[in-house]
Amino acid sequence: MATDILQADKAMPTDLLPLGLAIKRVQHRHHRALDAGLIEIGTTLAQCNALRAIASNPDSSSHKLAGLTFQTDQSFGALANRMVERGLIERVAGEGRAILHHLTPEGERMLRAGDVVSERVLAASFASLNKGERRQLQGLLAKMLGDPAA
Repeated sequence: MATDILQADKAMPTDLLPLGLAIKRVQHRHHRALDAGLIEIGTTLAQCNALRAIASNPDSSSHKLAGLTFQTDQSFGALANRMVERGLIERVAGEGRAILHHLTPEGERMLRAGDVVSERVLAASFASLNKGERRQLQGLLAKMLGDPAA
């Protein structure tokens, strides 16, 4: 088994690890800059992502929203409870045990403010790429994800 892994390693292209690391570094830079900007308006990246997911998928269950925001069901539930306390979202009982979510007017306002911060951060991050390069990068990432609309 160990010999098979060593043989596979020899056949692997050597540019994949640096490429994966570069993608992770860009993502980390985005998260740090977004966190810093969003804290100034009184929210977090996790809350902004949740607001965006709820706005795009109204009356979705906690389970669906957890998946859309890259969280576990438990962590999304805790986040949603904090957002209810802040008046950003409302949760209502759905069919069976489902809990459905939608934005309050304050949540809509916070999402718009968060989008302004996000646009500013991402514009600065992608400033070194022209429109064609950004479109190409988006197309390549969509191809990797198997999603032509990404």
